[in-house]
Amino acid sequence: MELILAIGIGVLVGSGVWLLLRPRTYQVIVGLSLISYGVNLFIFSMGRLRVNASPVLPSGAPVDPTQYTDPIPQALVLTAIVIGFATTALFLVVLLASRGLTGSDHVDGREPN
Repeated sequence: MELILAIGIGVLVGSGVWLLLRPRTYQVIVGLSLISYGVNLFIFSMGRLRVNASPVLPSGAPVDPTQYTDPIPQALVLTAIVIGFATTALFLVVLLASRGLTGSDHVDGREPN
């Protein structure tokens, strides 16, 4: 399970970096989104990978911390998803405004010769 998660994180971040280095602004935005998804998976994996384990402790029962997952990374990832969505929406609005003002969607604002 850990190997699959590590490969998934590597593919997302690697693809994001490759797209980040492209000359078009839309590809840069998609690359930033892929990197943020990879970082979200990394943060999520810090809470230990456990299948069928509850993140909430029951009241009145003896507590064995090895039987539960850490809920803090889950809350951080949920917050990061919401912030990432808002940031991507802002980037797209800036992309459309830049495209309307310059007439090009290149990062530097002009077509290559």
